[in-house]
Amino acid sequence: MTKKIRWGIISTANIGVDKVIPALQKSKHNQVVAIASRQINRATEWAQKLSIPKAYGSYEELFADADIDAVYNPLPNHLHIPYSVAAVNAGKHVLCEKPLGLNLADVVPLIAAAEKNPSIKIMEAFMYRFHPQWQKAKQLVDTDAIGKLRNIQAYFQYNNRDDFNIRNKADWGGGALLDIGCYPISASRLLYGREPERVFAQITPWPGSEVDCLVNGIMDFGDALSSFAVSTKIESGQMVLASGEAGSLQLNIPFSPDPDIIQELILKQDKQSEIVNIAAANQFSEMGDAFALSILNNTSVPTPLADALANMRVIDAMFESAKKQVWVNI
Repeated sequence: MTKKIRWGIISTANIGVDKVIPALQKSKHNQVVAIASRQINRATEWAQKLSIPKAYGSYEELFADADIDAVYNPLPNHLHIPYSVAAVNAGKHVLCEKPLGLNLADVVPLIAAAEKNPSIKIMEAFMYRFHPQWQKAKQLVDTDAIGKLRNIQAYFQYNNRDDFNIRNKADWGGGALLDIGCYPISASRLLYGREPERVFAQITPWPGSEVDCLVNGIMDFGDALSSFAVSTKIESGQMVLASGEAGSLQLNIPFSPDPDIIQELILKQDKQSEIVNIAAANQFSEMGDAFALSILNNTSVPTPLADALANMRVIDAMFESAKKQVWVNI
């Protein structure tokens, strides 16, 4: 039997119990063996629902379990770093939800832990990159199927009116830029294959909210641009349009495609449109397997910490730009 990575999940966050755990259970190289919550009854409840063998009433107990190889961290943003560091120091590989931290300074302890534990694999969980639609989009751009890429436009939005939701709490790292603005930033860096030179951002105040709910950003890549709009308070939707000198490509559900539905990438060349069908795929399963193989084969993780730091650097610059209302160099 092929060896599988044994996972422990810290917290019963929705993305974990709804998306990641079922995806890991369906993947080739992973199995979920434990789940932890600060409330043992919640851990036990979800362990029973999801057929997970072990339930723990603290994250520390899970870290101490010698039968666990890797930890998935879907905690609120302000807890990403401290508990990822604790997991690394306990000898566990770590897949941490995006964004990796609140800002670059926040991430420093994890970088230090990684340097002290070079055999431990750590990766930011940007699952969208593992969907075949993005692999196809990257291939089309890199092979000049649309000519030299010059402009990227994106939007990502949903409507969250729950004042008690973690995404609406400033101290917990809530707000649109950290939660979903990180996606078009990451995607633009991926397609261009380099870092922006400078950025500009506008955060439009939202009455009664303590977090950023409506953000527009521009990234200057020197000879090309990328612009995006993200919001947590308007009608749900998402799209990415990448335009080159000889064509364009459009992803209609770029970041959260249904795992059971074929995706359509719209490719335009010489004013002619073609729909490229992309096989249905569970991007969480694909991410889990890619991460597991890096552990099993002792190879580099698909998206290294350097990429997470680069994305965080752009996010920090966006916040600075919005505050000062000036372009900020990266």
